[in-house]
Amino acid sequence: MRGIIAEIDTHALRHNFRLLSQHAGHATMMAVVKADAYGHGLTQIVPTLVAEGCQCFAVTDADEGRVLRLLLQSLNADASILMLAGIADQDDAHVSVLYRLSPVVIDRSQLTMLAEHHFNGHVWLKIDTGMARTGVDDPKALQAYAQQCNIQVVGLLSHLACADTPEHPLNAQQVRRFDRWRAKFPLLHASLLNTAGLLTMPGQVYDAVRPGIGLYGIEPCVGRTFGLQAVMHLFASVVQVRSLKAGDTVGYGGSFVANQAMRIAIVGAGYADGIARGLSNQGVLYTATHSACPIVGHVCMDYCMVALGDADVKKGQTMTFWSRQHLVSSVADSLHTIAYELLTRVGCRVHRQVRKNSCTGN
Repeated sequence: MRGIIAEIDTHALRHNFRLLSQHAGHATMMAVVKADAYGHGLTQIVPTLVAEGCQCFAVTDADEGRVLRLLLQSLNADASILMLAGIADQDDAHVSVLYRLSPVVIDRSQLTMLAEHHFNGHVWLKIDTGMARTGVDDPKALQAYAQQCNIQVVGLLSHLACADTPEHPLNAQQVRRFDRWRAKFPLLHASLLNTAGLLTMPGQVYDAVRPGIGLYGIEPCVGRTFGLQAVMHLFASVVQVRSLKAGDTVGYGGSFVANQAMRIAIVGAGYADGIARGLSNQGVLYTATHSACPIVGHVCMDYCMVALGDADVKKGQTMTFWSRQHLVSSVADSLHTIAYELLTRVGCRVHRQVRKNSCTGN
């Protein structure tokens, strides 16, 4: 097995779920586990959430829903599964029936396909309150068409565009728009809040909340902390330690030139594993004793190289990309991106394992 591992701290996951549940109050926790649980791995994440009592999950599409349903069955667990992107074709409609999935719908064609496959589950209507992404143009008409198709609409949802910036005026505007629509559908369940909204907008929990990134321990609002704990610890093994002399170059294009004799470690992880190439000549890896070692040269497909300085590192030891002490959010900031992108980039070649001692360590 290649020596790159994403350790999943289920103790931290339980902590995050409980913390967010406290903020949710009476509202249903709809745990968002799309994109393979934000790169953490469904099989590592879902059993813990089920053990915590989670009975509602959200995924992107029918294929993710199918995989999740099979996993739940293997756990002898049942739960509702919401498909946030709804269905795209007849195959999706068939899968929705076969695996008891609840699609979000935004137009008549989706309801037609579901009806043609004798769908007898529940659907949600999505309205656009200010994000201008996807949404129903005429919710009343779509609800009426659902009734014609003998399909039960159970919920109304929308999505916040600026929840991670609590003071942004668009948040209040979206709430007002959502409340106006809720008044027109008083019998439907309502859901608006993601993690950031859940933590900063307690008056809008409504009937269901949809925490995603917070489950995995990422603080959603810049400059504010709520006590979330990082779930993923990403590290890789050193495959070789090399000695360079002044003038030696490192990696493709010779983008790094040693200005003196130095030692470097070759670490067995690269951009095919989700290590952003943008970290070339600017990223940092950490030793077991938390010494920071800069990445030198370009990140390769399967490797990256780090300058060791005085760090005592040997072949077979591990170096950390991010962890509870060295946050993925900080890595994302250095790349002018967000933690979501880095986590979901962690590739299928990376072995994911549950941390054996999840209360301690890096």
